[in-house]
Amino acid sequence: MTKTILVTGATDGIGLLTAKKLAADGHRVLLHGRNASKLEAALEEVGGEAETYVADLSDLSEVVSLAGAIREKHETLDILINNAGVLKAPKPVLGNGLDIRFVVNTFAPYLLTELLLPMMPKSGRVVNLSSAAQAPVNLRAMQGNTPLSDMDAYAQSKLAITIWTREWAKALPEGPAIIAVNPGSLLASKMVKDGFGVAGNDLNIGADILIDAALSEQFSGASGRYYDNDSGAFADPHPSAQNAEHSMDVMNAIQAITRRQS
Repeated sequence: MTKTILVTGATDGIGLLTAKKLAADGHRVLLHGRNASKLEAALEEVGGEAETYVADLSDLSEVVSLAGAIREKHETLDILINNAGVLKAPKPVLGNGLDIRFVVNTFAPYLLTELLLPMMPKSGRVVNLSSAAQAPVNLRAMQGNTPLSDMDAYAQSKLAITIWTREWAKALPEGPAIIAVNPGSLLASKMVKDGFGVAGNDLNIGADILIDAALSEQFSGASGRYYDNDSGAFADPHPSAQNAEHSMDVMNAIQAITRRQS
């Protein structure tokens, strides 16, 4: 059955490969990227009935516009794959004082999901890109009051998206399912090459598990869970994600910041 699927960060790496595989299987794929020319190149690679949507996810007002453009063209969105992410950036602190890793990796997917949920069926799925790199969230850093190193900001932003995956799933017992996935460590993406200076492992490892999380029966009852593709199994995230007080603090901060910035 053909699904309408939005993949953020679909101009290269895991996002592009995931989109190509989904389109090859006959799904209608909505490609997101922040660079129009790269999106057009991705569209040529993906083919099928793919569509393109330009938005810079470091600007939450553009996330609002992205959601509006999708709602205007489609009545239903079956799957949302929040793939876009940042590890290193020339200017990690944005003009509003927020760290780009928290904005792109945590706040933007939260806001996009919030805006698109009304058009998703209960059988739909939201797949959030987490990571094996997870660390307790420094709330002052999340709020833009404390600078962090690249890896600290990345690891905290990935725990934060895992936390909101878990917490939001509790509020949606009938669906759509919201699932956090570590697609695999050190895959051959631009982020890994730029961040760690290594070629990385086969991108198919990541793309295939994202497609499974989006469509397979294995993940049909997995809302709120974290899948670690390094071990090939569902797993517990960092213990801080299972701390009720920490999780509530993180959720409150995400909600306050997304409302204020969008």
